[in-house]
Amino acid sequence: MLTFKCPCCGVQADETELTPGGEAHLKRFGPGASDADFEGYLFMRENPKGVHFERWRHAFGCGKWFLAARNTNTMEVYGTYPAQTTEPPQSIKDVLTARHPGWQWRDFS
Repeated sequence: MLTFKCPCCGVQADETELTPGGEAHLKRFGPGASDADFEGYLFMRENPKGVHFERWRHAFGCGKWFLAARNTNTMEVYGTYPAQTTEPPQSIKDVLTARHPGWQWRDFS
């Protein structure tokens, strides 16, 4: 079972208290975007075997959204951080780099 620390209220919550929200750090397209851009936003997801960044909501707690870095293969949670950030904090990047040498960062902007 997954256990996350909610960065908003500080509670250690297992996945039964949380609601998954899909992949984190997606670039959203507004009015005037091309059909291809909008299609990519709606349907194209990384879904990797390994390190993944996801959105979660503390549904049966504070009710706020947060982001988590975890490994989809081993279920290891590397850390959580507020949903308002545009990329993972340096502390999580350092943990991932130490545990997965050669890890390639994508462009989060």
